[in-house]
Amino acid sequence: MSNIVAIVGRPNVGKSTFFNRMIKRREAIVDAVSGVTRDRNYGKSDWNGKEFSLIDTGGYVRGSEDVFEAEIDKQVELAIEEADAIIFMVDVEDGVTGMDEVVAKLLHRTSKPVFLAVNKVDNAKRAENAVEFYTLGFEKVYTIASINGSGTGDLLDDLVLALPEKEYQEVSELPRFAVVGRPNAGKSSFINALIGEDRYIVTDVAGTTRDSIDTKYERFGFAFNLVDTAGIRRKAKVKEDLEFYSVMRSVRAIEHSDVVILVVDATRGFEGQDQNIFWLAQRNNKGIVILVNKWDLVEKDTHSAKNFEKLIREQCEPFTDVPIIFVSVLTKQRIFKAIETAVEVYETRNRRIPTSKFNEVMLNIVQHIPPPAYKGKYVKIKYCTQLPTPHPTFAFFCNLPQYVKDPYKRFLENQLREKFNFTGVPITIYFRQK
Repeated sequence: MSNIVAIVGRPNVGKSTFFNRMIKRREAIVDAVSGVTRDRNYGKSDWNGKEFSLIDTGGYVRGSEDVFEAEIDKQVELAIEEADAIIFMVDVEDGVTGMDEVVAKLLHRTSKPVFLAVNKVDNAKRAENAVEFYTLGFEKVYTIASINGSGTGDLLDDLVLALPEKEYQEVSELPRFAVVGRPNAGKSSFINALIGEDRYIVTDVAGTTRDSIDTKYERFGFAFNLVDTAGIRRKAKVKEDLEFYSVMRSVRAIEHSDVVILVVDATRGFEGQDQNIFWLAQRNNKGIVILVNKWDLVEKDTHSAKNFEKLIREQCEPFTDVPIIFVSVLTKQRIFKAIETAVEVYETRNRRIPTSKFNEVMLNIVQHIPPPAYKGKYVKIKYCTQLPTPHPTFAFFCNLPQYVKDPYKRFLENQLREKFNFTGVPITIYFRQK
C-alpha cells in the first residue's frame, strides 16, 4: 500500500500543472482561468524509488467570496484527515493572499507533514519575492516552477523522506474484491443485494458511505472479501465534499484489492470520475470488472447495450479487454453474473503459464512478425517467460531491447490476450538484454 499525498491551495496556483508533471500524463486540464479543475484528479507517482498516490484537490468554485472560503476549508480539512502528507501550493506572482492565510491556518492544526511550495518561481527576482511566504508560519519554503520542473527535486526529496513507512498487514488470506465508483452509483445496494441483508445503510443521498468495510462472501464455491468504500456517516456530514471522499476511499480500497468492481451509473454515463477510477485500478495492476448499474432506468429506444459498451471501451483505450456487465441492483438482474465474472478475473490474474508453452506460442508469433528494424539494426527475441509477480508480467529476452518500441509491445500484449485470455487483467511486458 502506498501513501497518499494531497495538493491543496486556492485555484489557479498551478496545482494541476504540478500534478501532470508528477504522474507523467496530461490528465488534469490546465488553463489560466481559475476553477478549471471540476473533478478530483488522482494518479500514481514515485520519487527515489518510493511510490505514492497523488491527489489534486482543485475544484470548481462558484458564488461569493464566502462560498469560496467554505469550499477551500472543506477540501483542506478532508486532505488533513485522509492524506499522509500535504503539499500546500501558493503563487509567487500574487504574493500572500487572504485565502492563503486561511489555508495555512487550517494546516497548522495538523501534525501531518506539510510542504509549502511557492510556484511560478522561474527567475532570481521571483526567488527573492518568495521570502514573503515565510509569514505563513512554515519552517521551510520550497520555490518551484511546475511548468518546467525547476526546484521540484528538493521538494520531493524531503517529501518522500517524511512519508510514513506503510507496514503490510495481513488482514485476511481471502481474496479482496473492491466495489468502487462515484457516489450514489449503487455500490452499497449491490453488496446488500448479494448478501441478502441490509448490512450497509443505503440511501438516495449521494455519499452515505464513508469507511471501507469488508464482508466475507462465498459464491460458486469460492470465498472472498467484498470491500465496499463504505460505512455510516452522520447526516451532518452529508454535505461534505463527496467527490473528494470518493477519491480518497477508492484509492485506499483499490490498493488493498485483487479485483476492482467499478460500478457505473447508467443514467449518467461513463464520466470523468469513472474513467479516473478505472485508470487508477489499471495503473495498480488490479483485475477490473465494470458494472453498468440502473440499466432498467435507461430508455432502450435511445441507448442500446452494444452502443453503451462501445462508448465505454473507447474511453478505456488502449486497455479495452475488460468485462462490461449491465445490471440492475434493484431487480437483482445479473448481479450474480457480475460476481462470477469477478471470480474469473481473479483466477486469470493469478494464472501461471508454463515457460515451455509460453515460448512455443510466443516465439512462433515473433518469428513470423518480428520487431521492426530500427536504424538498420534488427531485434532478435530468443526467449520469453512469465515473471513471479502478483499480476501477469512477462519478460522477452533479446539482443537490442532498447530498440523495441511501444507499438510492438502493444502488438505482443494483444497476442497474449488472444492466445491466453487475460480479459480484465492489466499486463506488463519487459524487454531485457539476452
